[in-house]
Amino acid sequence: MASAYTADEYIKAQRMGQKEKKELEALGRDPFPAVLDEVFPEISAASVQELPVTEIPAGRIIGTRSAGRTNAFSASFLPLPDQNSEFAAKWMALCEAHLSDTGIRDPIECCEYLGDFYVVEGNKRVSVLRYFGAVRIPARVLRVLPSDRSDPRYAAYFEFVEFQKMTGIWDIRFKKTGEYSRLLAAIGKKPGEEWTDAEKRRFISRYYGFREAFDSLGGRAQGVEPEDALLLFLKVYSYEQLSDMPQAELKKALSGLWGDVKAAAGPEPIEVRTAPDCEEKKSVIQKLIAGAPKHLNAAFIYQQDTENSSWTRGHAEGAAYLSEALPGAVTVKNYFHADTNERAAELISEAVADGAELVFTTTPPLLGETLRAAIRYPKVRFFNCSACQPLSSVKSYYCRTYEGKFITGVIAGALAENDLVGYVGSYPILGVPASINAFALGVRMTNPRARILLEWTCTNVDCLRTLREKGVRVISNRDIPLPDVNYLKHGRYGTFLIGRDGALEPLASPCWVWGKLYENIVRSVLGGSAEKKEQAVNYWWGMDSGVIDVTISENVPAGVRTLAQVLMDKLKKGELDPFDQRLTARDGSIISDGRTGLTSMEILKMDRLADCVEGHIPEYDEVFPMSRALVRELGVHRDSIPPETED
Repeated sequence: MASAYTADEYIKAQRMGQKEKKELEALGRDPFPAVLDEVFPEISAASVQELPVTEIPAGRIIGTRSAGRTNAFSASFLPLPDQNSEFAAKWMALCEAHLSDTGIRDPIECCEYLGDFYVVEGNKRVSVLRYFGAVRIPARVLRVLPSDRSDPRYAAYFEFVEFQKMTGIWDIRFKKTGEYSRLLAAIGKKPGEEWTDAEKRRFISRYYGFREAFDSLGGRAQGVEPEDALLLFLKVYSYEQLSDMPQAELKKALSGLWGDVKAAAGPEPIEVRTAPDCEEKKSVIQKLIAGAPKHLNAAFIYQQDTENSSWTRGHAEGAAYLSEALPGAVTVKNYFHADTNERAAELISEAVADGAELVFTTTPPLLGETLRAAIRYPKVRFFNCSACQPLSSVKSYYCRTYEGKFITGVIAGALAENDLVGYVGSYPILGVPASINAFALGVRMTNPRARILLEWTCTNVDCLRTLREKGVRVISNRDIPLPDVNYLKHGRYGTFLIGRDGALEPLASPCWVWGKLYENIVRSVLGGSAEKKEQAVNYWWGMDSGVIDVTISENVPAGVRTLAQVLMDKLKKGELDPFDQRLTARDGSIISDGRTGLTSMEILKMDRLADCVEGHIPEYDEVFPMSRALVRELGVHRDSIPPETED
């Protein structure tokens, strides 16, 4: 016979269940637990794996294997029958057992499908344990696998299966592919590497602490999942810092990142802006309302100096152009040699102390310190030269280099007498495969028979020597850092022709007009059209914005030069898209069907090469160590890069 205490507990639980049922019915939602037979009707033909007895997250138990008596429970397994029913008596008996010295020991039996659990036997045990706040419940689990492993809808789930097998952890469930690899890299584990029991306990303990801080900030109510927030958190703080952080400090740190957490969780986390905002759109009154400043202090942070880095030289020239283009409206100050995380943090703090209101960090590896600074100095606007970053507190900016490469491809194809064209790739990072493919499309426009031979400067290959030995006489090398034809004349820049005497004859090169880009950004801030937003913003501008151009040598024949100029004019007017044509990859798959066009994100994330390109995108371990920080931050395959290890 049930005690008065357990009877009271049943009444409380039943009232909670009835309340939940009514609330769900009012919302038009199913008030009862889900039924696996209805969720996955093909279950009888599915592959099933029997797993060892394990503890499963109570919150992931969402239903039952078959309909049966599901109407005896609310959606979260609270009891519904009258307190005088047989059901209630059994529930109260289990309550007595749970509160005794022995507790409820027998594991439930359940099916796991797509990371959720459906009870086969033990519904009332689940009800009692969840009512008393159990976080984990012992269970015998049958894993029900989707029949078609190749279906892209299930790709993230099969990554979850491998992660769970390796770690025994059920609590982390990502919706996007590649996220488990990112998590493993962040905590210093390799895919396929087994975890010790101590490592599992440590991770679960820290994850639960993180989830507690996350829930206290109302994350789930805002459509954010804790595991997604954890990935972003580990981009700013190391796993060791997370492990050592007191709970109050953890909550404060996560709160500082909250805008970025919400931005990354959105259905379209990144707003790619392909053209500058029109300053004229805002009236004087609108600018005043927006709080648009009349003068700005802009700081530029560089990893190297202008003597040793053409990349730094290009950005420094851009900063100088900005100062001249907006005299009296902007004051520019440069900070060089941010070549370590510690030094980068010092220089950014120094810039803010000097009064910087805009901070531009000019290389992708500086993103981590830029994000940390954005948390410390929320009133300062931060920009990082990178692409595809889902951060609201740091805007990223880059140029559509592929447009310039398309033009130089047109020139290269016209001058490749033996139908061979060489391409020297820089790094396997976002946007580079698009540049290679756009170049290939340009080559094919003037020489449909041509083959493009691809080598990479970031690997252990003498690219120019290798291409020469293969008989290549037209080669596309690194772009000139500034719109100055002298770079073509005095260096191995751009696309060039190897003459009969072996001399290099410059032809053309895309060039980054960083000054125009910086001017456009600063004008948007001064004009009030660059208000701070919760959504991540990536500026990705091209020829139509004046931030990419092509410098053409006098060595290019007049007819070819005219064709290149006509195509450039169309790009500048927004009348031409290099990818608005059919493009087939080397494996036969379709990159672009030529009808629907490609989105900005599809172009940025392009990771396949055109069928006329002979070569491959190098893996992380093929890349020189000095280039790996950049590839880890922006690599095409960055989600599968293994964690850094100490030598």
